[in-house]
Amino acid sequence: MDSSSHMASLPEDIITDEHLQQQTQPASASAFASVPQRPPTKSSSEKYAPLDWSVYFDKEDDVAIPESNDVFHVYTAGTEGPVVFCLHGGGYSGLSFAVSASKIKEKARVVAMDLRGHGKSLTEDDLDLSVETMCNDVLAVIKELYSDSPPAIILVGHSMGGSIAVHVAARRSLSALAGLVVVDVVEGTAMASLIHMQKILSSRMQHFSSIEKAIEWSVRGGSLRNIDSARVSIPATLKYDHSKKCYLYRTELEKTEQYWKGWYEGLSDKFLSCPVPKLLLLAGTDRLDRSLTIGQMQGKFQMVVVRHTGHAIQMYLMNLQL
Repeated sequence: MDSSSHMASLPEDIITDEHLQQQTQPASASAFASVPQRPPTKSSSEKYAPLDWSVYFDKEDDVAIPESNDVFHVYTAGTEGPVVFCLHGGGYSGLSFAVSASKIKEKARVVAMDLRGHGKSLTEDDLDLSVETMCNDVLAVIKELYSDSPPAIILVGHSMGGSIAVHVAARRSLSALAGLVVVDVVEGTAMASLIHMQKILSSRMQHFSSIEKAIEWSVRGGSLRNIDSARVSIPATLKYDHSKKCYLYRTELEKTEQYWKGWYEGLSDKFLSCPVPKLLLLAGTDRLDRSLTIGQMQGKFQMVVVRHTGHAIQMYLMNLQL
């Protein structure tokens, strides 16, 4: 879950690039008439136009879970090597890993899953975001994809998805698990931020007249710093409300508060106990808590600090050395 600061709504575009060019055209020939005109900048609608998932992934599929009405949407890329199985943060979707997938698929296969209540996944209870339920979802999808003989799997999770990845790994029920990558989530920082989350969720912009406006708001507001990541991932986080005639957030995170503490409580010790190679990607060293600081000094996991990307590191670019 992104705990970025409050972001104000954006003013509508009043002056177009075409209007500016008309105002600056010389009235008559001059000594500067031969200077080439500066190429026009893209209009807001062009700059923030959605990008299709197929630019980064090879396929998308629906995975139906037997003996339930749950159907999980997955995006896949690559043809050989281990499977990098990606779990997104709260309010995001599998497409938050799109830009990284375009790089990872050169050396491995990528599966990015829409967790329940997110993206194109549809379940019997989209508001049940408990750790237990989401862990069961992940294991059920892996079983449906690979039956009883899965390839080597590297779990990668961002924020809330990082918590789910740790809990899945800590169960030790995934025999093919070969590695664990947690992206910018640490127990101490996450637990401390929970008391502010309802205020942050309620203060963010709630209604968008178009998908382009939602993409623009996420970029200009600073929550996403890679414009292409925003263009490919933001559309999947929205739904159109016909009665209000606008776009709203697809995931109602504010209604899932009862599960938030369970995502992060005891997370550091669980992470350290996972019996596979571990990598922790952080946006800043201030996010380390005591348990992880000691564990890092003891060499129990590898840590990489990726600056200038913000909380959603994988939406900038994540090149795993496989």
